[in-house]
Amino acid sequence: MKILLTGANGYIGMRLIPFLLEAGHELVCTVRDKNRLAVNPRTRSKISIVEIDFLEEPNPDLLPQDIDAAYYLIHSMTSSTVDFDEKEKRAAENFNIYLSKTRCEQVIYLSGIVNDEKLSKHLNSRKQVEDTLYQGNFNLTVLRAAIIVGSGSSSFEIIRDLCEKLPLMITPKWVKTRCQPIAIRNVIQYLTGVLGNKSCYNDSFDIGGPDVLTYKQMMLLYSKIRGLSLSILDVPVMSPKLSSYWLYFVTSTSYKLALNLVDSMRVEVITCDTRLQEMLHIKPINYTDAIKLAFEKIEQNQVVSSWKDSLVSGRFRKDLNHYIKVPEYGCLKDRQSIKLKNPEQALENIWSIGGKRGWYYANTLWKIRGFIDKLWGGVGLRRGRTHSNELYEGDSLDFWRVLLADKEERRLLLFAEMRVPGEAWLDWEIDDDNILHQTATFRPRGLWGRLYWFSMLPFHYFIFGGMIRNIARYEPKATAISNS
Repeated sequence: MKILLTGANGYIGMRLIPFLLEAGHELVCTVRDKNRLAVNPRTRSKISIVEIDFLEEPNPDLLPQDIDAAYYLIHSMTSSTVDFDEKEKRAAENFNIYLSKTRCEQVIYLSGIVNDEKLSKHLNSRKQVEDTLYQGNFNLTVLRAAIIVGSGSSSFEIIRDLCEKLPLMITPKWVKTRCQPIAIRNVIQYLTGVLGNKSCYNDSFDIGGPDVLTYKQMMLLYSKIRGLSLSILDVPVMSPKLSSYWLYFVTSTSYKLALNLVDSMRVEVITCDTRLQEMLHIKPINYTDAIKLAFEKIEQNQVVSSWKDSLVSGRFRKDLNHYIKVPEYGCLKDRQSIKLKNPEQALENIWSIGGKRGWYYANTLWKIRGFIDKLWGGVGLRRGRTHSNELYEGDSLDFWRVLLADKEERRLLLFAEMRVPGEAWLDWEIDDDNILHQTATFRPRGLWGRLYWFSMLPFHYFIFGGMIRNIARYEPKATAISNS
């Protein structure tokens, strides 16, 4: 089958790609920026990529007409706290227009459980999208899920952040709300199991795991599995806004996502039927096993995707190509170079920078800078990195975004998503003479931008110098060439 995969660079989309390819399907992936589809070159050669922003005026000619089925995995919850529901409705309407020119027979939409009488704005929006998609000239299959548990999922990473960092939590009353978490492996089984299954056409199904748990029980179970000591004291006085700030500062989530999540956490999301589980003969994975499976992937460095790599986890919405050419004029630069005796090891060091490995020098200062960034509404350092030693264009890397990661050309280029009065790039390149060049570029915005750069010069002098020396630290006799 020829399958259209929207939201291909999202958490679920990235998980689906290898399964659909392995099943022999032809894939057409739609993304807003094709350079951000973080797949390896071998996978990229097997798929077609089309750049489409479903919030813009539709151009149906962009899609091939011989589409047989499509996955709708688009959402805007992380882009706004005010009008994301309007954006989601518009995206669904435009999607229907795009599909009207194709022969698409089935669309599969992953939604949220909407069985509670009083829904949150987020879940109301999910239901509104469902109703909009039912107006398309195709057969719709809707899968309604609650929290998805898997390495890299937003729900799992938030629980992980909370439990790993806080031995004592004072929590709002929504921790007593019940939900029905589902393992990512089961979600993929459902998504692929309904494909082309005519008994699932024009119907909506709840999907969930075998356990109904409160958020408090989920955190306590997580801590037990990880061997952590955790005490939770819930209080009735914490407002949704205060709860959102609490999630924002303790976890890697953005404030917009935190606010929308807290709003939804007040609503019970529990399945009402098991029809699809019985139809597809799927064995649901319990919450405890789902956590263990997630850590197997993490420990084996096999995390396929993370919600943090989504562009909406950062500050910028523009095409990354807008920033890939580092400007020369009107900029302030710090240039460092060093001769390498072991360029292969240095290259591996560059590709392992950030996350748990740190920044090779003055990591405490980097953490302080990340904390300050969080205070000012930035992304901070908590996003980390998805893979310990692999980088792809579009990946998040602490408070940077990967613009270029070319191991053959031995160059890595990062763009800053921290809050600064200007634009910042960090560039490493190893030339043909095995000299490592490290360049920090800052294009200031007005007087405040220049004052910021010059106030940071004393720190730049030893931080960037120490960083390049330690990247090459396996070279005991490495000699500096320049430092300007």
